[in-house]
Amino acid sequence: MKNSNVFFWSLVVALGGFLFGFDTAVISGAEKAIQQVWSLSPVEHGFTISIALIGTVFGAIFGGIPSDKLGRRQTLIWIAVLYFVSALGAALTHSWLAFVVFRFLGGLGVGASSVTAPLYISEVSPRESRGRMVSMFQFNIVLGILVAYLSNYLLTGVGEQDWRWMLGVQVVPAALFFVLLFRVPESPRWLIGRGRVEEGRRILHLINPTSADEDVTSILTTNATDEAMVGGRSLFAKQYRTPVMLAVLFAVFNQVSGINAIIYFAPRIFEMTGLGKGSALLSSAGLGLVNFIFTLLARQFIDRVGRRQLMLIGSYGVIATLGLVSWAFYTENFGALGGMLVPVLLFVYIAFFAFSQGAVIWVFISEIFPNTVRAKGQALGSSTHWVMAAIIAFTFPYLAEKLGGGHTFAFFCAMMVLQLLYVWRLMPETKGTSLEQLEKTLVIH
Repeated sequence: MKNSNVFFWSLVVALGGFLFGFDTAVISGAEKAIQQVWSLSPVEHGFTISIALIGTVFGAIFGGIPSDKLGRRQTLIWIAVLYFVSALGAALTHSWLAFVVFRFLGGLGVGASSVTAPLYISEVSPRESRGRMVSMFQFNIVLGILVAYLSNYLLTGVGEQDWRWMLGVQVVPAALFFVLLFRVPESPRWLIGRGRVEEGRRILHLINPTSADEDVTSILTTNATDEAMVGGRSLFAKQYRTPVMLAVLFAVFNQVSGINAIIYFAPRIFEMTGLGKGSALLSSAGLGLVNFIFTLLARQFIDRVGRRQLMLIGSYGVIATLGLVSWAFYTENFGALGGMLVPVLLFVYIAFFAFSQGAVIWVFISEIFPNTVRAKGQALGSSTHWVMAAIIAFTFPYLAEKLGGGHTFAFFCAMMVLQLLYVWRLMPETKGTSLEQLEKTLVIH
């Protein structure tokens, strides 16, 4: 098996995840300057910062359409163009309206990449290493966030308009992504599904020559079975209700864990416990480092112990840590560990999350849908994830103020108890199984 081919293709496509993370985090270093440059009101400022997230939701909802029509590779090329144009335009424009449009385009790229990149990697990876390959996408998201924070730090003070450099530097990885994609072949499963069987067979031979012909036969057989069923290409046909339910619930639980509320508002949360602003910012930077380390660690285990086992471990961990954070807010017991009780608990929470949900979500959703509706299924899971992310991000400050930290974190904890039940009773193990074999297990024939 020529794993070097799969590794290189996956590494290139996972650059979409790096740009995803970088684009999401880079605005943090520029947002204050942007408000001053255009004298934005609080409402205008909030809209300007959140426009990329709005673009992400639209990119995720509609990202499956070009993936199906144009192919996975061609869609990724257009995503690279979106990232490049967004970064260059946002850095150079002197119009607030144009800036908003360019940031929206970047959000479209983020949303579409969350659909197409895991989809592509899943379809080219051997069954025994698919989890490790697809989780490279999540690893690159976390790496992109860290590099964005570092880049913002290094570019601070390079000129009166240093924020333009912060946003503009993204053109470098975007251009690299665009160029390298021309060395990546189209997904063999997409090609075979479009009748280009011999092209798909050649690529499958590069992946694993000993099983290529068998894989072609299996893909053709399952595709033909899907087409023969009523509503074969409709995601909401009754035979697909199990993968649809699994994907939607997984995406919802991923966000009602409170992960984005904690990442976006970590300094605010830490200040609620009495930490000074400097210590709060330092603690929030530490969350990013813990996220990176445990995402890297999860890649080493996802194909060994399996997706379901990681989710069980993670669910127990986040339930315990969120419960203790809630207790700390209820009792106002922040003095333990020198006032660092809540930050330490959230560090442990991030470790469990990164080791489980963070690493598993894009892998699991990319595996459970049949070839004929995989792009639509990935779009459904991704868009559910982003819609929930937007809801949590927009409501958390209000909930924290009106309900207090105790009630808010108790809610997140309760949601994770439901997630544990989901994993225990409903979630199948997908490690070491071909995509076509998973279809036979999960689709009602």
